[in-house]
Amino acid sequence: MWMKGVFTLANSNSTKAMSVQKMIAENKSKKNVSQSVEKIVPVALFLLAAISVLTTVGIVLTLIFETITFFGSVSIIEYVTSTEWYPFSEANGSYGVWPLVLSTLKIAFIATVLAVPIGLASAIYLSEYASDNVRRVIKPVLEVLAGIPTIVYGFFALTFLTPLLKNFIPELSTFNALSPGLIVGVMIIPMIASLSEDAMSSVPKAIREGALAMGSTRLEVALKIVLPAAMSGIVASIVLAISRAIGETMIVTVAGGSTPNADWSVTDSIQTMTAYIAQVTTGDAGFGTIKYYSIYSVGFTLFLFTLAMNMLAQFISKRFREEY
Repeated sequence: MWMKGVFTLANSNSTKAMSVQKMIAENKSKKNVSQSVEKIVPVALFLLAAISVLTTVGIVLTLIFETITFFGSVSIIEYVTSTEWYPFSEANGSYGVWPLVLSTLKIAFIATVLAVPIGLASAIYLSEYASDNVRRVIKPVLEVLAGIPTIVYGFFALTFLTPLLKNFIPELSTFNALSPGLIVGVMIIPMIASLSEDAMSSVPKAIREGALAMGSTRLEVALKIVLPAAMSGIVASIVLAISRAIGETMIVTVAGGSTPNADWSVTDSIQTMTAYIAQVTTGDAGFGTIKYYSIYSVGFTLFLFTLAMNMLAQFISKRFREEY
């Protein structure tokens, strides 16, 4: 019996030793797999992050190289200073970009004049006056405007808003700057309202309560306390919205027309930079012609505009940001 007990105990110890060795081997195997995953994951994440960077670099290089090809046939001085843009004329054509730039600025100006007051008023109401239940309903409904396809906005401007405006402005052309400018303004309202409301909501409640305790009204708190405190976010949202208006394509293509004019009239047909690019890329110019390469020069000009606006938004956001 004693020998049998000793033998059983020895077998048990041997089994335990084998189990421990097996567990150690399994842990080593898992550790090796974990180490391999830890080495692979950063590389995979870097490659995925590099896709956006490489795509941006590719777009910029394409614009630069094709723009250089265009300026090999057209004087850059003419491009910058001339006020005539007639690339489809039977002669050599005129390639002064100012009519396209001015048309784009007209649309952006009209849109900004409409969108900024409405967007800021909406943001102030949502941030300072609306209850939580009202805010949860109104804010998503307001942001639905940003989800409507721009082609729908364009046809709405052409078939509804323009005939409506003609009742008040008889000299308004079927294709004009006023109607698409107003619709672009409607389109960017959610951007201004949403981003501004987020900036205003980030202002601590203690600041509001302190102002109210000193006898300020809710309107005074909103305009004199909250608005200045959130100014960096508000201005950044406005600049980004203007950048969005500058880059809008389908609304101005459908409702604005295709007549580049170097004037500030809002009742006549216009053509923005994006509308010209859309016109040429639909087949109005053959591949390899000067007209074809002109879309890259216009695209590069548009890229400089939007880049400047985005950099301005980032500068304002960092320069005037309040820390709480």
